[in-house]
Amino acid sequence: MRALISIDYTYDFVAEDGKLTTGKAGQAIHDAVFEITKTFTESGDFVAYMIDNHDPNDSYHPEMKLFPPHNVQGTSGRRLYGKLQEYYDKTKNQENVYWHDKRHYSAFSGTDLDIRLREREIHELILIGVCTDICVLHTAVDAYNLGYQLVIPKDCVASFDQVGHEWALHHFESTLGAKIV
Repeated sequence: MRALISIDYTYDFVAEDGKLTTGKAGQAIHDAVFEITKTFTESGDFVAYMIDNHDPNDSYHPEMKLFPPHNVQGTSGRRLYGKLQEYYDKTKNQENVYWHDKRHYSAFSGTDLDIRLREREIHELILIGVCTDICVLHTAVDAYNLGYQLVIPKDCVASFDQVGHEWALHHFESTLGAKIV
């Protein structure tokens, strides 16, 4: 069984005026992200939206020192980007659609994602979203260490750092055994 893991494809990470935007790179993957999400959702496959959620008063969070405030609780920056938010709003009550806030780069860190995947006997993860070399990468490493097979559609991931993006794609394939499609 397989699952689609959608990582941080939000306004703050993709929109031109987002707080930590991938800009044109993130916008360029919009249609592919939307189509694969729609395909997985409508086929009944498990779709997990794993979305950054930051408390602006959490001075202990290490990202507060590295990046400007982004995906802050209660802001529109946490909304899914483009057509994806409207589609999620229509499908969020389906049994195969799951939204979880995450506090760290990896979708597995501090969440119940692994439990939900194992309950459904899912062994293959398709990772999409942003940033290829940060949250997607950390999720991929954790997924690999937990024994999942990985697929990364390269037209569904982006970063604000093109060098980091290319490095991460190579790392997924050469070090984590991921299939890049």
